[in-house]
Amino acid sequence: MRHYILAKFQADAGDWHGYLPRIREIFGAAGEIPGVRGAAVYPGCVDRENRYHVLIELEMEPSALTTYDESAMHHRWKDRFGPLLEKKAIFDFEE
Repeated sequence: MRHYILAKFQADAGDWHGYLPRIREIFGAAGEIPGVRGAAVYPGCVDRENRYHVLIELEMEPSALTTYDESAMHHRWKDRFGPLLEKKAIFDFEE
């Protein structure tokens, strides 16, 4: 299964590009979660009002979603960056 997180930072959150190293560091631990094979972080390349800033892609077994949701890594992401987000979208799919 692929689990996608699209994140858009608030206008007053500062330069979101500066957050990329920390976001990559956090999601670099994804493979340590049972059933999660890894993660990738992609920055947006178009700066428009109707665009998101960051796409996070995780590859996991469908049964690992609950474990991922409860993981320390997921909570680090939410605690550090959740307050800075204007909006986010989550999308899951299986091939």
